[in-house]
Amino acid sequence: MVVGGGIIGLTSAFRLAVAGHHVTVFDPSPAKGATWAAAGMIAPSGEIAPGEEANYELEKQALHAWREVSGLLEELTGESLVFGETGTLLVGWDASDRRQMAQFVEIAESFAAPMSTVTRNDSPEVFQGVSSRIASGVLMAGDAWMDPDQAVRLLLAGLNSLGAEIVNEQVVEVGSRDGEAIVATEAREYRGELGLIATGASGLPRGATSERHSVRPIRGATVRVQGLDRSAQPSIRAFVRGRAFYMVSRPGGYCILGASADERADAVLEVGELQRLLRDGLDVIPELETAKVLETRIGLRPASPTLEPFFERLSLSGWAWSSGHYRHGVTLAPLAARSALEFVENDS
Repeated sequence: MVVGGGIIGLTSAFRLAVAGHHVTVFDPSPAKGATWAAAGMIAPSGEIAPGEEANYELEKQALHAWREVSGLLEELTGESLVFGETGTLLVGWDASDRRQMAQFVEIAESFAAPMSTVTRNDSPEVFQGVSSRIASGVLMAGDAWMDPDQAVRLLLAGLNSLGAEIVNEQVVEVGSRDGEAIVATEAREYRGELGLIATGASGLPRGATSERHSVRPIRGATVRVQGLDRSAQPSIRAFVRGRAFYMVSRPGGYCILGASADERADAVLEVGELQRLLRDGLDVIPELETAKVLETRIGLRPASPTLEPFFERLSLSGWAWSSGHYRHGVTLAPLAARSALEFVENDS
């Protein structure tokens, strides 16, 4: 039984189902949390942060792991996941931002991340749509993107074809009785051999506790627009007046703008935050001026105190907890799924 139907829970459930285990997933609204707002970057180099060497080493394995999942999904659904292996272009808006970029590059160099300096004169195609005042940047190779919406759709289809059950009910309590894992929803009680909790920023449901780990919500917002197709070019990351900004472009001109991150638990987007995000985007990519705003999405990402993901076997018999993926949930989902499969097969 898997409690939580975000990208971690669904990918874990899928790998379990492929391995022949009967799986039930509990979530009143699958993939409408942090996964809903995610841009889908698989960007180990672009996501580098001080002190996160362990995350970087994990993320370098992610694209290969996702390709394995894609192959399994194609066998079941006839459709494979789309990946854009375009790399990341890192730029700074003004002199202060370029100094901040230089600090990032220094950290990335200490991680031995693959990157090179590019200029508008030498590589004009890389700067398509980018403000003419930005004459150079750093190209980070190996970064990619995928579409979390497509991944969720195919994972649900794959689970359905494998006979898994999706229960659209809120779990109110988990437990263990007579050697079985117990899930109680508002409607009824379910029993299974083992249980996995993948509830993201919501933390542990009633009945489960951890003495080793905790998570806190980090609010993130993305804006979806239509109008600029940079899907063949690197995704853009920028420092703009000290703020982080990114844009991921997919074929057909669908772009995702983001980089909002606040220590808040309310899934709302203020007018001021939206204005700042759009202003940063327009400064870096002026061609967004004529793009159409499609929607905004808000998600609460689960951050552990160390900002590292974890997979914990709980003291509650038959239960494990997979969380703490913070801004790397989509990236690390297939690796979290491997841990879930190991947990089940070692305890079955």
